Amino acid sequence: MKNTSEIKALVLTGYGLNCDVETAHACELAGARAVCVHINDVISGAVPLNDFHLMVFIGGFSWGDDHGAGVIQAVRMRKNAGARIIDFINNGRLILGICNGFQTLVNFGLLPGLDGDYTARSVALTYNDCGNFRNDWVRLSMDTQSPCVFTRGLEHMELPVRHGEGKFIADQAVIDRLVSQHQVVCRYARPDGSPAKGSFPANPNGSIDDIAGICDATGRVFGLMPHPEAYNHRSNHPDWSRAKHSGRCGSRQAEFVLSPTGLRIFENAVQYLQT
Repeated sequence: MKNTSEIKALVLTGYGLNCDVETAHACELAGARAVCVHINDVISGAVPLNDFHLMVFIGGFSWGDDHGAGVIQAVRMRKNAGARIIDFINNGRLILGICNGFQTLVNFGLLPGLDGDYTARSVALTYNDCGNFRNDWVRLSMDTQSPCVFTRGLEHMELPVRHGEGKFIADQAVIDRLVSQHQVVCRYARPDGSPAKGSFPANPNGSIDDIAGICDATGRVFGLMPHPEAYNHRSNHPDWSRAKHSGRCGSRQAEFVLSPTGLRIFENAVQYLQT
């Protein structure tokens, strides 16, 4: 988008969102200058979106997930700042939605953005099939043909999940279209990297086709249920000390445990914006 080292990331905060500091830290580690901005300052226009290149809808429990996860945040932002957010996308900038942020993006209509329509709701994220909140680590398999700029060069990764409403659902025609257009960016996988095929706990919520994250057709709007900001250092992984001291550091497992792949998502965003 621009040839500069000054990439600014807007990290939303307020009303029950709770991953702002962690997300801002990941943005900073990736080379961006992160600013935590209260939702009200975006709605009022006190903080202009045009001052930023990346906007992150973070995880947490916006408005306590009342009326459904991400619903109130999506309605408030669409009604009061919808046109400005869509202009932000159309101006070539990036949006990342993580967990509650992903739920907000689909309720807003920013994802999947079929036919360039960022207002229509065509997919949903609903209650986990297991019936409870999941706080665990999952393996992801990436579609290497996806236009998603955040996942370039990535084939597999491990990330934590923390959600009670992460089951991705849509009409089969919509699913088929997302798959054919490579907008299904990442899927839940078994520990060996093979498809989860709906099996629990590899697929922690029962998502159709193991879908963990999708992008719009441009690849510049990306949402996923797992938390990449929570894997910004190798010590974030629960097995890091075991991998370090067990002599498996050259193994395939250690590749994930000792490489904070979540950070790559933010690094890819910064690199894209710098070109």
